[in-house]
Amino acid sequence: MKRFLMLLAVLMYFGSVHAQQDPLFTKYQFNSLVFNPAYAGSKDHMYVGLLHRSQWVGIDGAPVTQSFTIHTPLKNERVGVGLSVVNDAIGPTNNLGANLSYAYRIPVGANGAKLSIGLQAGVENYRGDFSDLNLEQSQGADVAFLENPNIWLPNFGAGVYYYSKSFYAGVSSPQLVEYELRQNNVGSNGETLWARQYRHYVFTAGGAIPLSGENLIFRPSILVRNTSLFNNLRKDDEFSEFGSPTSFDIDASLFFYQTLWVGLSYRSAIEDFNETSSFDSIDVWASYFLKNGLRIGAAYDYTLTALSTATSGSFELFLGYEFEYETKKTVTPRYF
Repeated sequence: MKRFLMLLAVLMYFGSVHAQQDPLFTKYQFNSLVFNPAYAGSKDHMYVGLLHRSQWVGIDGAPVTQSFTIHTPLKNERVGVGLSVVNDAIGPTNNLGANLSYAYRIPVGANGAKLSIGLQAGVENYRGDFSDLNLEQSQGADVAFLENPNIWLPNFGAGVYYYSKSFYAGVSSPQLVEYELRQNNVGSNGETLWARQYRHYVFTAGGAIPLSGENLIFRPSILVRNTSLFNNLRKDDEFSEFGSPTSFDIDASLFFYQTLWVGLSYRSAIEDFNETSSFDSIDVWASYFLKNGLRIGAAYDYTLTALSTATSGSFELFLGYEFEYETKKTVTPRYF
């Protein structure tokens, strides 16, 4: 299983990819800037967040990911800016990316709702060290392992985000440019090897429903990820039918006294739900808000796939700090 996972990481990077490539986070609510630049400044004060994810603990080469986000409104409160940095390691490959975000927020209606339109620009570094692999045949016998990649790829993304005190919805594509990472190389068995950085689409929505005034808030939310949207518009036949299951995360949580937040999530796929859905995991998480604006939390994913026999699950730890949190939450509580 461990060797298989290492090889899977290489195939995801160098082969004809049929899976989502962007990093996975259970607590996407706490680093939303990573996938939607329109989220910048939405808390109406500066926010800094750190998140670490260890996926499939106990399996060598399993994904390990860290993210750092910081965003704030400017003196012109309609403008928000932010920075996101993500480091994602899978087996012998590593992806490090950084993006600067700009959001323009337009007031909508009289209830404090806003429509935010965001853009981001940045660069990613893809690299790999295949000397770490224990291959059954000589490395020189397969073109897939002849070179250690080290590629710098500039990119940009866009998103739209609508939010009020009790509801939010957003749609985004964090990487609009698709790059060829490898072009039509022939493998040792005569097969064609392709690799491309695919465009991802992300949809999010959620609400805040008071059950006991501001002392108990019910927070349902959903995130949907897709890579095959608009495939029928592609001109290159080699990639016109690529894709991966449209995955989704459904989350239900309770927020007690604007201090303790606990939730339960479920992750699976939509396409061919009864036959090929991964039924990936059930997730539990908790977060605690200190009065000084500090937020700490953790999440645990219980794996529902066959990998459950080789792993104890996946874990996330997150830390955040909200400037002027005590003042802002008194005037207008922010749940997103």
